Amino acid sequence: MITVFLSFIFVISILVFFHELGHFLAAKSVGVRVEKFYLGFNFFGLGWKKVYKGTEYGIGLFPLGGYVKVAGIIDESMDADYTGAPDEFRSKNTLQKIWIMSAGVIMNFLLAILIFAHLTYYHGIDDPDPNAIVGKVYPEYPAEILGLEEGDLILTVNGLPVNSWDEMTKEIHTRPDEMIQLTWQRNQSRIEGSIKTRSTTKFPGEPPVGMIGIMPVLHHRDAGFMESLEMGVKRTGSVLHLTYSSLLALIGGKVSIKEMAGPIMIAKIAGETATAGFSALLGLMAFLSVNLGLINILPVPGLDGGHVIIALVEGVIRRDLPLKVKLAIQQVGLLLLLMLFITIMVNDIQRLIQ
Repeated sequence: MITVFLSFIFVISILVFFHELGHFLAAKSVGVRVEKFYLGFNFFGLGWKKVYKGTEYGIGLFPLGGYVKVAGIIDESMDADYTGAPDEFRSKNTLQKIWIMSAGVIMNFLLAILIFAHLTYYHGIDDPDPNAIVGKVYPEYPAEILGLEEGDLILTVNGLPVNSWDEMTKEIHTRPDEMIQLTWQRNQSRIEGSIKTRSTTKFPGEPPVGMIGIMPVLHHRDAGFMESLEMGVKRTGSVLHLTYSSLLALIGGKVSIKEMAGPIMIAKIAGETATAGFSALLGLMAFLSVNLGLINILPVPGLDGGHVIIALVEGVIRRDLPLKVKLAIQQVGLLLLLMLFITIMVNDIQRLIQ
């Protein structure tokens, strides 16, 4: 239980700190005064705080989140004070406002890139063998039922010769939940057999593909600095695509909201991942960092994306929206986020009970 709690606090604190640090540094870079920088929420005055050079820094006892309050912005605090001073948010131009509000998301993506790059540099890269040689057979998948073994060379799929792993997987992927005939070579013997593929989806909402449960032979090698950085960008892009596809599937009704996980499940997964080693925990952190970044940039009131939309609208009409309108937008956004939070918490509790 202690491992679960500490792992959760570690992961969430790092993600929130880097997100809020992005807002903090962006505000400072364009001359906007930062009034508060909090890690965690400080309810009922419980927590630690210290004022340094005009900014109140604090650590709240409630760890689910963080907070940066810049001068002259109407955000979750519902603070409507605005004096027109040059160091206030509303005194800045549209691009500067967008820069401040999107910097947290940018920092989350950069954190994911750096973590994935570090993991690649530390652990190296496994290059798949281009030949259609079975490197691993997953238990209880069609390939195991058919009798495929490590080292088998697949020769044909439905009578069509395959000369590489890519050709072989392309033929299998186009036949989800269908009977296929395989021919493979083991030592000097030629073996044939038929099996029904398993239907699965690579990304939520996308068409299913056929799988038989095999992996190619992998050749391990060290990775250089630039190659690791490139791999960090690619892996971040893959997680971003997965998260984006999941959101589209959720909005389109192809995935139930019951599939969404919240802080309880994140804590459980973080604890389980920590037992697998620190590298696994870092991988989870990078995955969650991408998710946090994408969710925050959504054009929803109360999120960073909602503030960006308001800044764009004000830039187009060349004047500030009425104060009552901004307050109403924030109130609606907070209500929606509260309802979503409650729904996710209910999902988490139901999963734990089940």
